[in-house]
Amino acid sequence: MAEKYTSEELVRKLNEPGWRAVDHGKEGTLREAAEAAHAGRASGKPPGRLQEIATRIEVELIELEELWHHLGLPV
Repeated sequence: MAEKYTSEELVRKLNEPGWRAVDHGKEGTLREAAEAAHAGRASGKPPGRLQEIATRIEVELIELEELWHHLGLPV
């Protein structure tokens, strides 16, 4: 199950990158993702959900570097 943050923790993370407003196509800081979800709601769309993506991106980059190594490309 995904980690749940308290309201105070989320407020502290507002300026941290690595977040996505899933239904609004916005990635960036938690603040930017929350604002995109809010703007979508104001235009009649459901607010959708926010995802923390930093960890997943890190895994993808590590996997990509391993693939480059396998292909003999400089890492």
